[in-house]
Amino acid sequence: MPSFSYLKKIFYKDIDQMGLVYYSRYFEFFEEARTELLNNMGIKVTTIEDLGYFLPVISATCDYKEGAKLEDIIIVKTALQSMIGIKLKIVYEIYRKSDSHLLVSGHTMHVFTDKKGAPKRPPKFFIEKFKLISHD
Repeated sequence: MPSFSYLKKIFYKDIDQMGLVYYSRYFEFFEEARTELLNNMGIKVTTIEDLGYFLPVISATCDYKEGAKLEDIIIVKTALQSMIGIKLKIVYEIYRKSDSHLLVSGHTMHVFTDKKGAPKRPPKFFIEKFKLISHD
C-alpha cells in the first residue's frame, strides 16, 4: 500500500478560540498530504488533470481523538488503501510529533471522472503505478 508521511506546523490561522485546530482544517491537511503522497509516487495532480482525469471527493470522514495546538508539529500519515474500479480510497492518521499521540484519523473516497464529472476508468499509468508500488 503506497504511503507517505507529511510534516506540518500548526499556525495561529489554524486554531479556534479554544486554542485547538479548527475541525475543518484537518480536511485541508488531508488534501495537502494526499497531494504529497501522489507526488511521492511520481504522479502530479496537474498531470492527471492535463490528461483529462479528475479525482473529486465523494465522501470524507474524520474522527477526532485529541486536538492539535498552536506550534505543534504534526505528522500526517496517508496511504492509498484501495483502488476498485473507478474508486480510490485514501486513509489518513494525524499524530503530534512530540508525543506520538494519535489526534485524528479518517479517509477520503474519490472517483475518476472526466472534466464534466462523468465516471471514467483510471488512466493506465495510474493503475500500473498503484500495482507496482502496492506490491513492493
